[in-house]
Amino acid sequence: MTEPTGRPLIPASAPSMIERMTIVLESFDAASPRLSLAELVERTGLPRSTVHRILEKLVELRWLDHRSGTYGLGMRSLELGGLAVANNELRDVATPHLYALHQRTGLVAHLSILDRRDVVVLDKVGGAVAGTVPTRVGGRTPAHATADGKAILAWTDSRQVDAMYRERLPSRTPRTLTSLEMLRRELALVRQRGGVAWDREEAWAGVSTVAAPLRGTGRAIGALSVSGDARQVRFERLAPLVTEAAREASVALFPSEPKPRRRRTGLEPEPSPWPEGALDRLIEGIGGDYWL
Repeated sequence: MTEPTGRPLIPASAPSMIERMTIVLESFDAASPRLSLAELVERTGLPRSTVHRILEKLVELRWLDHRSGTYGLGMRSLELGGLAVANNELRDVATPHLYALHQRTGLVAHLSILDRRDVVVLDKVGGAVAGTVPTRVGGRTPAHATADGKAILAWTDSRQVDAMYRERLPSRTPRTLTSLEMLRRELALVRQRGGVAWDREEAWAGVSTVAAPLRGTGRAIGALSVSGDARQVRFERLAPLVTEAAREASVALFPSEPKPRRRRTGLEPEPSPWPEGALDRLIEGIGGDYWL
């Protein structure tokens, strides 16, 4: 509930900690996806010291993120509630390519991002066949078990990957990679293929996926993929289609970057340039429980 000014309405009685946290979270809206400490104090009407303590705890618990002196809704807010997305640029750019991939392949298309050791689905397009793949918008699964995750991890700093996967990797199916050394070899192959990644029933029995990263010359900020019945997924046929969709989406995400020619890998029907330049955006997508 808010006042006519748009500020959260503070209960007449002294608010509990949960109410105070709610007041802080409700300060964010589509017009103000990021706010400074001073702005939050003004909007909530709470003491500055109280707001600061609440913000520190919300950031620690991933309800909010803190960067460049401002706060915004974090992954946990979006995972559990899907309340808002501070930056929809990635979805706005990628979604038309998902529809095109679905129409060209007849398979289920996904847009995913990396959140720590998991991939989170930001969008899914499948039409009548959507139910054949056990995924959902906001769903998450271990990155090492998916083509989407491997497409992103291949362009993540190797030291970060090593730190993320020090212990044995959890197995989803008998085909899942279960050691850091296996993952390292797989990511090297992904890079050799120019970013094309796949999984053969590694996340779910009977489902295979082909993915390509959304990236400049630095880290990948997400991935596009198509998934379907493992008996029908033909990697050699699908790789050029997914690669081209990811390339076009990347060009739209990096419009001012030079686009040099890239060496033909043998997977594409013709040479296709990847955009240069690094884009360090925090994509705040919708998350949720693990895919079962």
